[in-house]
Amino acid sequence: MFSSLRWLALEVKYLAPAVSFYREHLGLSVRGERETEVALAVGDADLILRAPSSVPRGGLHTHYAFSTPADEYDDWWNTLSQHFDLTEFQFGAAKSLYFYDLEGNCVEIGQATDEGAGITGIFEIVLEVEDLDRAVSFYTDLGLSIRDRGDNRRRVRLDAGPFDIELWEPQLGLADARGGVHVDIGVTAADATTKVESITDQALSVRETETGYVIRDPDGHYLTIA
Repeated sequence: MFSSLRWLALEVKYLAPAVSFYREHLGLSVRGERETEVALAVGDADLILRAPSSVPRGGLHTHYAFSTPADEYDDWWNTLSQHFDLTEFQFGAAKSLYFYDLEGNCVEIGQATDEGAGITGIFEIVLEVEDLDRAVSFYTDLGLSIRDRGDNRRRVRLDAGPFDIELWEPQLGLADARGGVHVDIGVTAADATTKVESITDQALSVRETETGYVIRDPDGHYLTIA
């Protein structure tokens, strides 16, 4: 498993309206910016909005989940329902709401036990994969463990430590969400070199940097491990 999630990057056509969307509707603040990307603070992680200009590009139609303290969930529902057609699902004792951003990413906000206020973290990222068994083999060899499998559709949820990765073969999920394509994720791991050595033969590419490794998984998703 990983120690922390550093970033999730999304590709956006135009930076300014995308940044305004997340600042206005979700109260996210800018942590840093460059000419072609803006990093928004989500707890200790960044949600990076990136204009198409380089590789990795950032994910398209990515489904991912923000966490919020359980007692703030109803406030989010009341506020967001004024602007969006929300969908809600219950998972045990916790509820999640779903809506879409300007780029067609399915944004989930789920009740969590997190301390703090507002949007406190990212607890799930969904990747679209061509071959589910191949993808599961790749990520379990990286040290992730299987949390559950889909009963009615081809999907596997993996425990990545501070967040979950869901692997979906092409499909529509809850709230008609799709798994992301060419998603870019950054993580930290105590044993990065060992993890990378375990999947070198399966990865499309592995590049060592001054701070870690940049991996392209068998489906073209980017995973940077530091």
